[in-house]
Amino acid sequence: MAVKASTLTLSDVLVSNSTGETFAPQIENAEITEPTKLTGDVNGDGTVNIADLVLVASNLGQTGSNAADVNSDGVVNIADLVLVAGALGTSASAPSLHLQALEMLTATDVKQWLSAAQHLKPESHGYEFTRGIRFLQQLLVALTPKESALLPNFPNPFNPETWIPYHLAKGADVTLHIYAMNGALVRTLTLGHQAAGKYQNRSRTAYWDGKNAFGEPVASGLYFYTLTAGDFTATRKMLIQK
Repeated sequence: MAVKASTLTLSDVLVSNSTGETFAPQIENAEITEPTKLTGDVNGDGTVNIADLVLVASNLGQTGSNAADVNSDGVVNIADLVLVAGALGTSASAPSLHLQALEMLTATDVKQWLSAAQHLKPESHGYEFTRGIRFLQQLLVALTPKESALLPNFPNPFNPETWIPYHLAKGADVTLHIYAMNGALVRTLTLGHQAAGKYQNRSRTAYWDGKNAFGEPVASGLYFYTLTAGDFTATRKMLIQK
């Protein structure tokens, strides 16, 4: 958005000081300047970040006046999303952006965006578009683990609930089994088919409420959790402390 100047005319204005006294000030024509808006700052918070990318994605297909229509062509589409990604690609805080992406995006999201963008022939849309494609490619790498892994649950120790993060190098049906110290199966959590990606924040990890298969709270003590995803299996331990 370009910087614009406007003329503001005020009349019959009263102001007050710290003691509560009011008076009529002498005011002449004043010029105010609308602050410059960063290209890609869709939510208007003064910075271009992953939240802007998510906002454009959530508005894809919308028409008419819309802040997510970055190129102002009347419709929010993949071109707008890539332009925001291009603005992100100029940021010096790329590592922190990748961490933010873990909270808000999946590798599947980014794969779909890249696939759609490639159909637009990036080379015909200029450098900003190409830079956006490159940033999305880097983001996809950051969101796709090289190896599957079962990570430590958090919090640990816990009472009564905990979250169990994991990485998947490839898509698979995911199941989590929880065992007591004597090897007895306490609970099975069937997570369904999960795409390759990093499942680390609370909204995406496996969640255990500290109850057994009958809905009863389990006793304090050491428990083991085993993640099975395709041909990958790993086990860790966790502690309930009441």
